[in-house]
Amino acid sequence: MRVGIAHHLGWAVAVTAGPDHEVADRRRVELIEPGLPNAPIHHEGGPHLMHRKADPLGDEELAALVTKVRASAARTAAAALDELAAALPEPIVSISLRAWPDDFPTDITTQRRVPYEARADSVMYRQVLADLARARGWSIHLYEANDVEAEATRVLGKRAEEVLYGPRAALGPPWSKDHRIALAATVLGSVEDGAAGRSR
Repeated sequence: MRVGIAHHLGWAVAVTAGPDHEVADRRRVELIEPGLPNAPIHHEGGPHLMHRKADPLGDEELAALVTKVRASAARTAAAALDELAAALPEPIVSISLRAWPDDFPTDITTQRRVPYEARADSVMYRQVLADLARARGWSIHLYEANDVEAEATRVLGKRAEEVLYGPRAALGPPWSKDHRIALAATVLGSVEDGAAGRSR
C-alpha cells in the first residue's frame, strides 16, 4: 500500500492506494494537538500584523515554541499514521509528500525572514512526516504539487480519468483536489519504486 499526503497547516488529506491504484482508504488526519499554533513561525514570529496579536516573539522564545509544536506534530502524526496502518489489509510500503528544498534553512533567525517565514511551518510538517516514515521503514517519495496530476495522467494514459476521478463516483464525496493530488502522488511513487527495483 502507498500513502499520498496533501498537507495543510495542522492537518492533511491522506489517500492510500493498492498496487493497481485503487483507493483503499481516504481520510483527514490531524498533524498537531489542540491549543497550539499550527504555524508558529508565520503567525508568532513573522512580520505580518494580521497574523498575531502582539509583537513577534524573539528568536529564543520562537525557537522554544517551534520545538514544542514540532514535538506535538510528531506525536499527533505518529498516532494518525499508526491508526491508518492498522486499518489497512496490507502493509504500507511508501509515503509521498510535497517536495521541499534540500537547502531550506534550519535556524530560526533565517526561517523567520521573508521569503522563508511563509514556508517554514509547512516544511516542518513534511519533515516530521518524513522522519516518521523512515522510522517505520517506508520509502519516501517527493512530488511537486503543481505537476503531480499531469505527471500521473501521463503515466496512467487512458486510465487517468478512471483512476483520478473515478473514486468520487465509487466512494462518494469528499473527493477534492487534495484527494486527487494525494492519489496522483502514489501513482508516481509506484513508478519510482518500480524503477528502483529494476536498477537493483
